[in-house]
Amino acid sequence: MYTYSKSTLFLRVSGLVLLLGVGSCKSDPKEKPEPDPLAEQAPVSIQVTTKSMEFYAPDTINSGWNTFVYENQSTEPHFILLDKYPEGITIENTIAEVAPAFEEGMSLIMEGKMEESMEAFGKLPEWFSKVIFSGGTGLISAGKTAVTTIKLEPGYYVMECYVRMPDGRFHTSMGMAKELIVRSTDSGMSPPGADMDISISSQGGINWNGQPKAGKTTFRVTYTDQVVHENFVGHDVNLVAMEPEADVKALEDWINWATPTGLMSSTAPDGFTFLGGTNDSPQGSTQYFEADLKPGSYVLISEVPNTSEKGMLKVLTVGN
Repeated sequence: MYTYSKSTLFLRVSGLVLLLGVGSCKSDPKEKPEPDPLAEQAPVSIQVTTKSMEFYAPDTINSGWNTFVYENQSTEPHFILLDKYPEGITIENTIAEVAPAFEEGMSLIMEGKMEESMEAFGKLPEWFSKVIFSGGTGLISAGKTAVTTIKLEPGYYVMECYVRMPDGRFHTSMGMAKELIVRSTDSGMSPPGADMDISISSQGGINWNGQPKAGKTTFRVTYTDQVVHENFVGHDVNLVAMEPEADVKALEDWINWATPTGLMSSTAPDGFTFLGGTNDSPQGSTQYFEADLKPGSYVLISEVPNTSEKGMLKVLTVGN
């Protein structure tokens, strides 16, 4: 587990506090009825769909291992990040206590006043540093499906996507933030078998064992450590199919959201298709994701600055 201090949290807030647009459709977890025994039987997978700027997903799931099947039917790239809130904190707290600091800070960022924005984000409530970023899918292109398996502790979560709109707003402000209650009943599921192992760390970057082959492949991703990078997020793993003419440097520049056009849907570089992966997760955690590999070139990349220097941008070739 790792946490963020107020001074390093401020840009990660983007994915958590742009929830004003979902206030009208939120539900109070205290009002949720107790599930009956049949409802507590874990489904084979958790189905999540985006058609525009929303998550169609269950309100409540069991704890333990869960496989999320995320179908992106929209025209934008998206991802799922699961944020575990401290006990007693809900979206209502975020709107009342975090949104004002966020609005002030983001206005200053847009004006290029970075030092002033730091002061604004210093007004964040203390509980915000206790939010645990607990995994999710990697980036997934329009029309594609991401399959990721995650182990979740019981608690109150927010499911979010903070890819940016062409005008710079985050998808969370458009409705891509949803409450998710993870109950104490265990799913009874076990993690899937893995065809390849990937490890990621701040010291060693992204590494894997073996040579990937064409066909359905399950990757096991181990977070050897987790740190806050210069763009105020932790590292993750995204699998990206790359066409021969694609510019890897353009992908590296775009993946860093803390730039004027970074992680903006309208500026995504040509020649790349996002196939999912695993999202920001604590040290020592393990997640799994699936991909149907075709012969060709792929990139494993993390959503942090200077990925090449950190060993967090790796090209791999898939043979027949």
